[in-house]
Amino acid sequence: MRIPVLILSALAFSSISFAQSAIDATIQAKAKQILPKVIEWRRHIHQYPELSNRETKTMEYIAQHLRSLGIEVQEKVAKTGVVGLLKGGKPGPVIALRADMDALPVEERVDIPFKSTVQADYLGQTVPVMHACGHDSHVAILMGTAEVLASMKKDLAGTIKFIFQPAEEGPPGDEEGGAPLMVKEGVMDNPKVDAIFGLHISSSTESGSIRYKAGPFMASSDWFTIKVKGKQAHGSAPWGSIDPIVVGTQIIAGLQTIVSRQENIVKAPVVITVGKFHSGVRSNIIPEEAILEGTIRTLDAEMQKDVHERLRKTAQKIAEASGATVEVSIDTKTLVTTNDSSLTNMMVPSLQKAAGKDRVQTQSWTTGAEDFSFFGEKAPALFFNLGGMPVGTDPAKAPGHHTPDFYIDDSQLDVGVKAFCHLVFDYATLQSKQKTPAKKGF
Repeated sequence: MRIPVLILSALAFSSISFAQSAIDATIQAKAKQILPKVIEWRRHIHQYPELSNRETKTMEYIAQHLRSLGIEVQEKVAKTGVVGLLKGGKPGPVIALRADMDALPVEERVDIPFKSTVQADYLGQTVPVMHACGHDSHVAILMGTAEVLASMKKDLAGTIKFIFQPAEEGPPGDEEGGAPLMVKEGVMDNPKVDAIFGLHISSSTESGSIRYKAGPFMASSDWFTIKVKGKQAHGSAPWGSIDPIVVGTQIIAGLQTIVSRQENIVKAPVVITVGKFHSGVRSNIIPEEAILEGTIRTLDAEMQKDVHERLRKTAQKIAEASGATVEVSIDTKTLVTTNDSSLTNMMVPSLQKAAGKDRVQTQSWTTGAEDFSFFGEKAPALFFNLGGMPVGTDPAKAPGHHTPDFYIDDSQLDVGVKAFCHLVFDYATLQSKQKTPAKKGF
């Protein structure tokens, strides 16, 4: 007797659905169970932060944990990074999960038991160090994810790469570092990554919720330096000078017209910020040189190129009008972080499993930048935000990232663990379905 193909298909689908439901339930239970550990890890890392390319203790802390789980570990990747490799019990895709590790030269003002009092050298200066952007949470979430996935190894299809990346905030001075160096050293190869996922904690998004956007999500980041060369003179006789300070202020004003009058910001946002202006040594001397440093943020590659050209031309022509000269250098730090649309739309249900359907929403793009963008050049990528703002807080009043008062509620970091685990299992399942040829009946 032949059983009809439709019945066989229904039975097979029912079996797959049951297995998937069991895996989903296991992920939920294990993530909740491991939350106390994740919080402990996060607070330890927060209390002992390390600057970019100096994350040696953090590297050792992570590597020791991964080895205890039986995960293959490589240390000192891109100077102080860690890569863990977990091979599942079944064949499947290579999936990468990424967390950044570094802290910032910021003095913490938040009064918490695990407050950082660490000081370190930064470009020849002794500075306070703080996890003022939440990378401590990212590391702890990925450590928790590694433990959960290692415990489910026999059910895991494919290979997982755990990428703990140093220097996301940018390597100091002329050093190489961050995602570009990891990519250069082959972290997305051997084995070649099929998809990569990453997250970022948000101090202004309610704790435990998730925000995402398909397509361009976070801006490119370019850092520029404008050196203005003038003519020195006594402060009492400015007519004998070519004042680089005055020229510099005119250039700053001119740069803002690129944003307000020259670029089509309806197409995509553009930001030009001068964050540093240095000139002079004495109040009664008009100096010979002024140095301006700043950042450019764009969300469109063509606009990025156009802004570069306009910035150079603006600085040059304003300087010429006063008889000064300029040297302009622009250094691209990150690309536009773009979420692969097909991958993003496919994986939204996984995010909803982690946080709950009503707590997963789309958001507009942001002019913040992420060097996760370099990984996205090598494989389809999805980067999303995980809320860390205490429930009931006004988002407009939540302390921002990179500030002394930055604070996140770590009581729902298990949502990040769930999200990573569901993404891994669901992506592997979906890839398997796409590669399985349809069976023909008779």
